[in-house]
Amino acid sequence: MLNFKNSLFTKGKDYGFSEMELYYQSGGKFSTKIYKGDVDSFSIANVGGVSFRGIYQGKMGYAYTEKIDEESIQFLLEEAKENATIIDSEDNEIIFSGSEKYEEIELYSEKLASVTNEEKINLLKKIETICFSLSDKVTSVNYCLLESVASEKMIANTKGLEKYEKGNVVYTYISVVVKDGEDIKTASKVTLARDFSTFDATALATEVVEEALSTLGATSIASKDYPIILRNKAAAALLRVFTPSFSADNVHKGKSKLANKLGKSIANSYVTIVDDPFLKSGFMSRSFDSEGVATQRLQVVEKGVLKTYLHNLKSATKDQIPPTGHGAKSSYKGTMTIAPSNLFIEPGEKTYEQLVASEKEAIVITDLQGLHSGANAISGDFSLSANGYVVKAGVIERPVNQITIAGNFYTMLEEIETVANDLDFGMPSGGYIGSPSLKIKRLAVSGE
Repeated sequence: MLNFKNSLFTKGKDYGFSEMELYYQSGGKFSTKIYKGDVDSFSIANVGGVSFRGIYQGKMGYAYTEKIDEESIQFLLEEAKENATIIDSEDNEIIFSGSEKYEEIELYSEKLASVTNEEKINLLKKIETICFSLSDKVTSVNYCLLESVASEKMIANTKGLEKYEKGNVVYTYISVVVKDGEDIKTASKVTLARDFSTFDATALATEVVEEALSTLGATSIASKDYPIILRNKAAAALLRVFTPSFSADNVHKGKSKLANKLGKSIANSYVTIVDDPFLKSGFMSRSFDSEGVATQRLQVVEKGVLKTYLHNLKSATKDQIPPTGHGAKSSYKGTMTIAPSNLFIEPGEKTYEQLVASEKEAIVITDLQGLHSGANAISGDFSLSANGYVVKAGVIERPVNQITIAGNFYTMLEEIETVANDLDFGMPSGGYIGSPSLKIKRLAVSGE
């Protein structure tokens, strides 16, 4: 890659580029799924390539390719030159010279890389076997999936910036189906790690099976406003929908209700929202972003007060502030956007069990559906199908389903009364988003 970079930049000068940047990204993924003791699917994939940006006659040109060889250099330069001549954007594009300091973080585990595919498959087989052994009501382990991902990226430019990073991670997704008469319920769990030895097959199987069994016999409930305990997984899923509101680009485009809210209270003082790119167990941990800007741990919301938006170079320049290290590309050929790394509500001190025990009457929400269609990321309004439990006199009385919860996300932030200590994350997508369980003063619940 270094030889490729040097040759590209040397020839780029001959083409008339004044400034140039090379971005390299490569990834390997192993994926397998077990069904009824056999390997149901098995794949190994490697993808990657390079993108090139260069300033030609004051305009930025772009190109990308999967091939990394001498022939590709000419293609990249000619393609980027042609694009620069026809671009009509008035935005000033920036090639970044580098940050003063970059954190040293270790995201790649040789021990994890040495785990064999056979070991991964055996773990899944063991989990599936245990799931069936825990109850005769388990009719199917409809998802018993493991994926391990290894990635590397490099960014270098003619201003002297050159940064490289690699990492790997493995995660499981387990989903079970239980049946009691005509009543059928499911439950699922995602577990992510950089240490394969931390996967406990018995614990994983037990948690997901017990969750599914606990929802059997669920019925609806009378419609009214209830105190709500939004359990960690559901809270993280809801937070994910509204995370784009923290993007400075969305603020500039009028797509965020958080415009003009810096320094103002947007949530109860119990709420602190952190974006931590150095989280050891974080799926999106990184020391630099897709523009080469050093990442940093940010308190986006501190004790209820909005402290910052998430910025890339373009949005930071517009606001005349330093970038926050949130320039993001989905791949080497993607366009530059803004995205969090590992963003989460900072956990409190009370346990989930203590939240339940403190309520005379409440609804625990464990699962939300329809997040894409039932939540407006700009206004904050949501109306979502939900499952959970009825709490009476400090104990879980019974499971509940066929209900809809409705409210406004920003109003909900202000009505958070307690933050538990059970921080958990959902599937990584557009950032790795997490939350502990949250006690909400009230939400409208529609049921019977």
